[in-house]
Amino acid sequence: MRRGFSFVLACAVACATMLGLAGPALAHNVLISSDPLAGSSVEAGPATVSLTFDQPVNGGPGLNAISVTSPDGGHWEGVGEPTVKDNVVSLPLRPLGPAGEYTVSYRILSADGHPVADSLKFTLTKAGTGTPAPADEVAATDPASTPAASTSTESGGGVPIWVWIVGAVVLLGGGVFLALRGGVKEDQQQ
Repeated sequence: MRRGFSFVLACAVACATMLGLAGPALAHNVLISSDPLAGSSVEAGPATVSLTFDQPVNGGPGLNAISVTSPDGGHWEGVGEPTVKDNVVSLPLRPLGPAGEYTVSYRILSADGHPVADSLKFTLTKAGTGTPAPADEVAATDPASTPAASTSTESGGGVPIWVWIVGAVVLLGGGVFLALRGGVKEDQQQ
């Protein structure tokens, strides 16, 4: 009876210790809205593209990038870096040109320090009168060329999951060992 109680108590202590040591979960930002909306059709090109995320975005020179490409591969992002305000990242656009599907590619520095990159598409139904960005401006705003693009996914805060798993196994194993060892001593003393 005492052996079973010791085992249950050791397991409870190990579990409570693991829960007490567990830090807050870190999650990457997730795009929750955009202007223009992903998959939407617009008659006139927007003056800016805005991306809204579920958490604040880290701001700073060279950390975030947005590019907008037309069906023919032209770039339509304006000059300068995206503006970050809490969880919204926006960038002015040039007046759009040919009708068709445009791709908005982005790379942002997530609240947890990890880069997040993805893209969305919208369709321009009526051709505009704009001209694409010159090649020398494109390199400065391309999401693939930003410092956040080369940031390792290991650079952010947080502890890898394997550390928690190893810790849980060690604590649980130690608790079981102590519970069984305590039960053996009691049997030998009787």
